[in-house]
Amino acid sequence: MKFTWYGQSCFLIETSRNKKILLDPFNNSIGYPTFKGEADIITVSHHHFDHDFIDCVTNSPKVIDKPGDYKIDDITIKGIPSFHDNVHGAARGENTIFLFNIDGFNVCHLGDIGYVLSDLEVKSLGNVDVLMIPVGGNFTIDGAEAGQLCKKINSNIILPMHYKTTFTILPLEGAEKFIMSMKNAERLQSNVLTLDTKTNEKNQVKIFSIK
Repeated sequence: MKFTWYGQSCFLIETSRNKKILLDPFNNSIGYPTFKGEADIITVSHHHFDHDFIDCVTNSPKVIDKPGDYKIDDITIKGIPSFHDNVHGAARGENTIFLFNIDGFNVCHLGDIGYVLSDLEVKSLGNVDVLMIPVGGNFTIDGAEAGQLCKKINSNIILPMHYKTTFTILPLEGAEKFIMSMKNAERLQSNVLTLDTKTNEKNQVKIFSIK
């Protein structure tokens, strides 16, 4: 399974059977190059311009933008309702957490989660192999809150997202606070991570590079 990070909260997941799942695609207004290509599935955590630009896809994929249980070919997807803020959606609305079972991996994309999940909400996620979590604050949880939540979820691999880089023009914090909180980040040399086998290690943070 291959993860490609395009910036913000947008990932392309490619399975061992050549299925493509695009998560939270953005439009061309935030500074990163917009994804262009085909996908079999698109998930949208919430309908803001930097998370729901499905017109970037050149074919006709299945779009999932609501909580619920889905099965497409050999991929199972569960959408869990949550909030974009810490006041039950009163400030920024709702957010959908997506859980995927892909190639035997349990993958979680938290979207624009705006609060630290309760113990009961964490339990509902089950065992997570790969966690995609926002760390940039302002619109979502910040780096310290993300570190707290990562330790509660206790996944194997963590892919931080939605933070300030040299590309984005949005008013976000960088990943430094999150890295300091976790203390074990590995900086990758590209925006691609390939996983063939699971690891027993916990909370391994992978920082992508976009060039």
